[in-house]
Formats: sequence, C-alpha cells, structure tokens
Amino acid sequence: MKKIKCGIMLAIAILFLTQIVIAQQATDFKNKTPEQRATFQTDMMKNKLNLDSDQAAKVQAINLKYAQKFEPIIKSDDSRFSRLRQARALQKTKDAELKMVFTSSQYKQYQDFEAEMKEKLKDKMGSN
Repeated sequence: MKKIKCGIMLAIAILFLTQIVIAQQATDFKNKTPEQRATFQTDMMKNKLNLDSDQAAKVQAINLKYAQKFEPIIKSDDSRFSRLRQARALQKTKDAELKMVFTSSQYKQYQDFEAEMKEKLKDKMGSN
C-alpha cells in the first residue's frame, strides 16, 4: 500500500513537473499565480533550450494557457487519482503544443530535462 501511495504521489509530481519545473519549488507552488508559474517555466525553457524570441513568445502563451488550466487541479480537493487523470490529459496536450514550437533537438532536450527531474524526484521520495 505504501508503494502504491508513493507511486501515485510520484506520478502527480511528475505530471505537474512542467508547472513547477524544479522540485524544490513544489512546496509552495500552490501559492504562486498561474502567471508566476508560466513566467518561471518560460524563463527556464528559454535558458535550457535557447529559445529565440518568437519561440519564447509562443511558449509563454502555451505555459500561461496550461498554468491557468492546471490551477483548478492544483487547488482541488479531488482524489489524487482524479487529479492525476486530469493532469495527465492536460500535460499530454501541452506537450503536443510545445512540440510544434520547438525544433526536434529542443524537444529532445525538453524530454531529457523532464526525465532528469523525474529521477531527482524519485531519489528524493525514496530517501523520505
């Protein structure tokens, strides 16, 4: 049961990853506005992926759109499973939109960064 609970928590954290980008900010992301989360994400993506100004503007719009859509999920009292299902669907469509903006190389870097953050979260959750 404990492994299932940890697995669900990990999955939720991973799906919200692009909303919080850095695991250290997970503790207070509920207190951030969607605009703050979107700006933080966009700045991180600009730095990590070397986005040009046109890409950065498009990514900012996408990040804001999905930060606003994630807001009710983040604030929800629904079950973890319900939030996970909702977040998974949103993340999938967001990734598809980002893929249209990024070059193939940038999208690969984006996926690699997400994978790296997943590993850090797994390690962090495993040590708790």
